[in-house]
Amino acid sequence: MLVVVGGHSRNIGKSSVVAGLIAALPEGNWTAMKITQHGHGICSEAGQACDCAIEYDHPYAVSEESAPSRTDSGRFLAAGARRSFWLRTAVGELGHALPEVNRILAASENAILESNSILNFLRPDVYLQVLDFSVSDMKDSSRRFLGRADGLVVVNGETKTPPWQGIPPRWLANKPVYRASPPNYVSDELIEMVRIALQTSGKLKASQVPRNGSE
Repeated sequence: MLVVVGGHSRNIGKSSVVAGLIAALPEGNWTAMKITQHGHGICSEAGQACDCAIEYDHPYAVSEESAPSRTDSGRFLAAGARRSFWLRTAVGELGHALPEVNRILAASENAILESNSILNFLRPDVYLQVLDFSVSDMKDSSRRFLGRADGLVVVNGETKTPPWQGIPPRWLANKPVYRASPPNYVSDELIEMVRIALQTSGKLKASQVPRNGSE
């Protein structure tokens, strides 16, 4: 099963939602991936401007975490992911990395990715979009895929009127809303929704399902 967690801006809790789901559902045996898209002119491998032909020499870079760390992908490993990767690529160049992403997914029991733009290439079983109504920034990728979200993870409460231009309230009205707050960022309702999706996908054996609602 594939779960994708996106969001409308930076630093609103997307990585915390991913880590929270991994920790709450260890039976998923998760492979996790953080996808970072940087500005043009930045080398994916070096993480800064270099003299390489970026589009040809280093269109993307992917590294696997070997130990928990303060990086987001390191946090995923600390939360209990079996494997965790960090994929870096320039804006608009994610397609170059798709064969590597597919190879990692093919070797995974269940996977959870932090990204919006991966929806240009993959159709996940569950797509969650993290929203913070106190942050006015809205990524183009978030706006484009908002309608495909299976649920909204709302951080720091909610307002009746979205603060983002071009997002009418009716776009959000009929979607399940899961409240998120630190430190866990995942509610019991959200955990249960993803657990049911695991069962439905056939990637969670009946013997692995907690009984009587116990974790």
